Amino acid sequence: MSASIPTKPVVTRFAPSPTGYLHIGGARTALFNWLYARHFGGTFLLRIEDTDRARSTQGAIDAILDGMKWLGLDWDGDAVFQFARAARHAEVANTLLATGHAYRCYATTEELEEMRAAQRAAKQPLRYDGRWRDRTDAPDLPYVVRLRAPQTGEVTIKDRVQGPVTVQNAELDDFVLLRSDGTPTYMLSVVVDDNDMGITHVIRGDDHLNNAFRQLVLIRAMGWDEPVYAHVPLIHGADGAKLSKRHGALGVEVYRDELGILPEALSNYLLRLGWGSGDNEMISRQEAIALFDIDGVGRSPSRFDLKKLENINGHYLREADDPRLTAIAAPLIATKLGRDLDTDQQAILTTAMASLKVRAKSTLALADGALFLFESRPLGLDAGASALLSPEGLVLLGNVRVVLADSSEWTAAALEDAVKRFAEDAGLGLGKVAQPLRAALTGRTTSPGIFDVLVLLGREESLGRLDDCLTDSASGAS
Repeated sequence: MSASIPTKPVVTRFAPSPTGYLHIGGARTALFNWLYARHFGGTFLLRIEDTDRARSTQGAIDAILDGMKWLGLDWDGDAVFQFARAARHAEVANTLLATGHAYRCYATTEELEEMRAAQRAAKQPLRYDGRWRDRTDAPDLPYVVRLRAPQTGEVTIKDRVQGPVTVQNAELDDFVLLRSDGTPTYMLSVVVDDNDMGITHVIRGDDHLNNAFRQLVLIRAMGWDEPVYAHVPLIHGADGAKLSKRHGALGVEVYRDELGILPEALSNYLLRLGWGSGDNEMISRQEAIALFDIDGVGRSPSRFDLKKLENINGHYLREADDPRLTAIAAPLIATKLGRDLDTDQQAILTTAMASLKVRAKSTLALADGALFLFESRPLGLDAGASALLSPEGLVLLGNVRVVLADSSEWTAAALEDAVKRFAEDAGLGLGKVAQPLRAALTGRTTSPGIFDVLVLLGREESLGRLDDCLTDSASGAS
């Protein structure tokens, strides 16, 4: 049961600016908004805040939409593009002008810079001094439209995360609503869009907390319903510093494509960054919907830990369906091989997944671990594998090759039984025999269980790889 049940249908929104990728902090904000709406059976909306025309790009919009879909954060209805609503934003500014809640300011850029220079010299806060607030003259000059903010009293926001926060109105300035070219500012657009979209809960990073006080002045001037605010602490790096690219502040597509993270792993990890419900670290999407509430979000910044994310990813890899993992790993393997896997090879990969995914922590590692199955002969050997194929190792390999070739049944159980008998007769541990065998079959020192490898490769391919090593050795010795 949630600690605080909304009194009307919940409508949340995620409102990214398309000036870059969907970064990790934005993804968490989207997730929290999505979960809150889904928990209460409400509506989750997406708004693209593309008013910065110089920096907004279609590529960034596509990356945001793709990242949202990959994370399974479906939005209700069509995405709203803020720039397309500029006329509505200007309409509200003109309404505020007509009602006396806004005024025209004719101060020039040079005058405003002189004002700020004087404030810096006097060590005063940099804010507009209201010089056109009460003037009635209207020179034939360019002007901006400013909100007439209250100058006395205070405003308190009962933030669902930060608690009650109060600011003196004297600290707020008359911010610009419309620029001199008639275009609306971010502050105006956000408030108008939130109202028109019926947003009931504004859940966002606490770097917007100061904006909330200024936006609330505008909301009250229009007589609109005030949303519930929940300002979530930002994510920090493991060292406690503001999250940056060196900590992992990357686009979600980088986690998918370059780090090999599954969407459910990233979602689970982001959920636990700042929100808690008991000690359970692994929370399914359905469990998250059932449990999530803003009251579970803490006030302290969370610390991003890539190793922890990788461990969670390993858990979800082990839980994932094998055909799904094949669909993810096959293109990665094909890229490394320079050729696509055929239908039979993809079937082998699916069969191998049960063994491969046990030790992998990323889809990249999964693909890398499966690569040996499809490499062409003669197989390349890494340094560790080459070291295992010493003269002593090659003698063992030749003897084991005879045992394997004589095996009438090519199953993991039958092959293991035959090799174990050989090792016992030779007075050796099974590992001593398996090491050169693994090196010859995979070109590496680590792989799925060696008898699983033999079955996956098949009799012909397995014996052929052993022969390659033995032949190379014989040629070198001669």
